[in-house]
Amino acid sequence: MGRLSGKVAIITGAAMGMGASEAKLFAQEGAKVIATDVQVETLNQVVQEIKENGGDAVAIKHNVTSEEEWKSVIAEAVSLYGKVDVLVNNAGVSSPKTIANMEMAEWNKVMDINLNGCVIGMKYVIPEMKKAGGGSIINISSIGGIVGMAGTSPYTAAKGALRVLSKSAAVEYGKDRIRVNSLHPGIVVTPMTLPSMEEGGAIPYYQTYTQLPYFGEPEDIAYGAIFLASDESRFMTGAELVIDGGWTAL
Repeated sequence: MGRLSGKVAIITGAAMGMGASEAKLFAQEGAKVIATDVQVETLNQVVQEIKENGGDAVAIKHNVTSEEEWKSVIAEAVSLYGKVDVLVNNAGVSSPKTIANMEMAEWNKVMDINLNGCVIGMKYVIPEMKKAGGGSIINISSIGGIVGMAGTSPYTAAKGALRVLSKSAAVEYGKDRIRVNSLHPGIVVTPMTLPSMEEGGAIPYYQTYTQLPYFGEPEDIAYGAIFLASDESRFMTGAELVIDGGWTAL
C-alpha cells in the first residue's frame, strides 16, 4: 500500500476492463484518480466503489478525440488536486478488420481513439507535468504494437505507432523528468475482448500463442501500470513493458 501516495493520476477508459482495474488499484495505492470515459453510468459506479473503499477519485465524461475535453479534464485535475503526475492513456477500441475489407471511416475512427486521443492527452498534460517537476505517461499499447496479428490491421497500426511515439516523447522530455513508456498487454479477458473470444471462435488461436495455460486478467495489466507510475521505475523511460503470457517470446 502507498506506492502512489501523493500522486495525481488521470486514467482514460476507466469505466471497465483494464481502465477500471487501474483506477481501483491506483486509488488503493494512494493516488488521487481522475477517471474518465464516455460511459458515464458505469464510470460513476467505478468511482463510487473507490470512494466506498476509502479512495480519492472523481469521474469525468471524456471523449479522448476532443481537444477541448482534454483541456477541461486536465484543468479539472489541476483545480482539484493542484497538479498531474501520471497519465494513463488506456482508452481504446478494437477493430476486427483486414486491410482489404475495412472502410476508411473505420480506419480513421480507430486512429482517432487509439492514437490521436493519446497524442492530444500528451500534448496538454506535458506542460502541467513540467510545472510539477516531472511525471509518468503510460501509453497502453498491445502485443499487436510489437508483432503482426492477422485480421486487425487498423488496431495494430495504431498500437504500433503509439509504441514508437512513446519512445520519441521519452527522448524529447526526459530532461524535464517526464518518463514515457508503453505497456503491451497480451490476451486479457475484458468486455472488449470477450465477444471475439466467445463468439468469434478465437480462443484456440489465442491459446496457441499464449505460453501460460491461462489468459490475463485486467489486474495483471494494472499492476504493471502501477510500477510505471511509481518511483520504483524512476530510471525507466522509452521502454516497452510486455505483459502477454509469453506470446511475443515465440
